[in-house]
Amino acid sequence: MSRLIRGLTFGLIGLVALEAAVLAADAALPPNLTRAERASPVALDHDGGWLRALPVERGRWRIRADLERTDPTFLRRLVAVEDARFYWHPGVDPIAVARAVGAAALTGHVRSGASTLTMQTARLLEPRRRTLGAKLIETLRALQLEARFSKRRILAMYLTLAPYGGNLEGVRAASLAYFGHEPETLTDGEQALLIALPQSPEARRPDRRAGAARIARQAALDKLVRLGLIDPAREGEAAGEPIPGRAPFPALAWQVGGELARDAPASQASVITTIDGPLQRRLEALVRAAAQQQGDQAQAALVVVEIRTRAVRAAVASAGRDRPGGWVDMTRALRSPGSALKPFIYAFAFDDGVAAPDTVIQDAPRRFADYQPENFDRVFHGQVTAREALNYSLNMPAVATLDRIGPQAFQSRLEASGVRLVRPRAATVDPGLSLALGGEGITLRDLALLYAALGDEGVAKPLAFTEAEAARRPDQPGVRLIRAENARQILDILRESPTPDGRAPAALTQGGPRMAFKTGTSYGFRDAVAAGVVGGYAIAAWTGRADGGARGGLTGREATLPLLFDAADALGAPTSAAHPIAPANAPAALARLNAQADGPQLIFPPDGASVEVDGLGPKARGLVLAAQGQALSWYVDGAPLQPDPLSGRVVWRPPAPGFYRLEVIDDAGRKAAARVRIRVD
Repeated sequence: MSRLIRGLTFGLIGLVALEAAVLAADAALPPNLTRAERASPVALDHDGGWLRALPVERGRWRIRADLERTDPTFLRRLVAVEDARFYWHPGVDPIAVARAVGAAALTGHVRSGASTLTMQTARLLEPRRRTLGAKLIETLRALQLEARFSKRRILAMYLTLAPYGGNLEGVRAASLAYFGHEPETLTDGEQALLIALPQSPEARRPDRRAGAARIARQAALDKLVRLGLIDPAREGEAAGEPIPGRAPFPALAWQVGGELARDAPASQASVITTIDGPLQRRLEALVRAAAQQQGDQAQAALVVVEIRTRAVRAAVASAGRDRPGGWVDMTRALRSPGSALKPFIYAFAFDDGVAAPDTVIQDAPRRFADYQPENFDRVFHGQVTAREALNYSLNMPAVATLDRIGPQAFQSRLEASGVRLVRPRAATVDPGLSLALGGEGITLRDLALLYAALGDEGVAKPLAFTEAEAARRPDQPGVRLIRAENARQILDILRESPTPDGRAPAALTQGGPRMAFKTGTSYGFRDAVAAGVVGGYAIAAWTGRADGGARGGLTGREATLPLLFDAADALGAPTSAAHPIAPANAPAALARLNAQADGPQLIFPPDGASVEVDGLGPKARGLVLAAQGQALSWYVDGAPLQPDPLSGRVVWRPPAPGFYRLEVIDDAGRKAAARVRIRVD
């Protein structure tokens, strides 16, 4: 009995020692998870539509799999084909191993590798030459992975690392590149191709070896039919799907999307931004058109902020990367605001009891120490009210008012709200009265923040670029920049500012106020700015040269205010359209339905829009029509519309409510059309 007890004791000690050795080895030699942890960051719009991703090492697109947004049918079929007992084995499938060994013994060569999905994941994490020793290491690593992670996590790792040809890694990268959409919903043919590709990604690469891809897809379909996972009646339809080529990844909101993707946590599959994809797409076209009208060197930028949540719904950082300075994010560049800060001078004066809207201010030549400003038109108007001075952007009254409240106090109050003003020279110099006329730099984002505060009864809050941030903003107290009653007074004054000829943000005046806006022009016409509040949004726009070069005579009112009004109109268009899904090499007869490159693109009003106007007939303010293209002619129900002789814009003044057909035709006879409904406010 004592011998038996000693034997059991030594056995238990040996077992414990072996277990301790295994645990020590596991701790000393853990699996290398670097490749799984380093994935291409992805920025999505607020509805989950793709904006932009960034590649990882050596230009590889390794986009982290998101099983919550991956077709569940595809996941079931993948597991059934690759590793039927995936959810039951500990990383190594003993049944598959026994079958592989038996087949090898009978045939004299290896017919099946018995690799589980976990073993394949281990191989993708630490690639090695295919040898017996490497197979043993993969087996041990598979056991380690199973001990550390859930089956779902291992499957997500596999679908992040699996190769799909070229520099594509992971099912999301493959689905986007080959099919033009995320793998949330996949056809039978698409699923079969994605199952077949990782086994021989280069030999079966569809964009280069379509024949081999077709054969591999058919083999996967046949196996799915044998497993009872696809109805045989549907196999022929799946086999008839065209073999896709490869398309570039979407790149909407290129600069801002890249910034947000870069800042996303490494553990996060993607970041949900506040950007409204369809709105961003429309505004990018408007910004590009505005820059093109101002010359080859011109750039433009635009920021749209939803005031309630401070969500940035659109951020157009440039007019295109093919234009000078187009790679620069001009929403973050420090530029002169010109007169765009004048509303805050008067708001602070109202707060401090220095002035009121009807306070009379002398608009006459005056020297402030060594500073002697002039009005933009070099004309002085004598006695004016603060309201009139702000409406007509008179310089002398603004400088005199800033002198009363103090430039240092003015700057401090603005910076307390979270904005940054930067002087062009030594930071030790105190701010001067030139602040009133744009003497310090500010970003377009910060300008939008300030105008959003005006629209929120004087409360300033940081802008939100992710949906998580936007969800918190309404509950945050913010910083009181201006008293509520004075913020409302400033907006009322700005709504009285003269609008561009024939312009009004018609799509946003449905029972609401007119846009409150202010323009600004910097010294040398280097920067032309316009900012406004309308319909629950704050909008800030800029045009100029990215290198800061001077431009002759282009003011904020002439060069940028029309873009501001166009953006306001675009905000009223439907923004809930489905995100486009690229066709998988459609038949030639269906390759183009109405391609943008083959004709003009109608921007406003969009097809199917219902637009409410505040008047009808020739004396009405009218709607400014917008389209992209060359040498365009407009028609309403077949009747031509003539452009305004002064502004060159096409203004349509509907004679009566009802439905109309609008057409725009270029000089090659190509056209775009929209059917719209006009209603009266």
